[in-house]
Amino acid sequence: MKIVVEMRIDKFIWCVRLAKTRSLGADLCNRNQIKINNYEQKPSKEVASGDIISVRATPIWRVYTVIDLPKSRVGAKLVKDYLKEITPEKDLMQLAELRRLNQQNRL
Repeated sequence: MKIVVEMRIDKFIWCVRLAKTRSLGADLCNRNQIKINNYEQKPSKEVASGDIISVRATPIWRVYTVIDLPKSRVGAKLVKDYLKEITPEKDLMQLAELRRLNQQNRL
């Protein structure tokens, strides 16, 4: 049995369902919307357990801690075993308010 120690960031964000496809994950990296430990990274950058990943969700950065690395894409219920969200509550409230306003504007 092979133990996964490191994984490319584009593959990791696809495996934990932060991107619908691996190529979209790579595109996020290329557009500087993914950071590892507060540094913008290329899709080939390796991520390891304990790293902090930031994903741009305009107007905020959603922040996650890598708990473990999956062998392949995981089901939605298993994501919590590999990723823990540590985004400040203030930022999450700001994002929720923006989404609420956008929803009202569509009506």
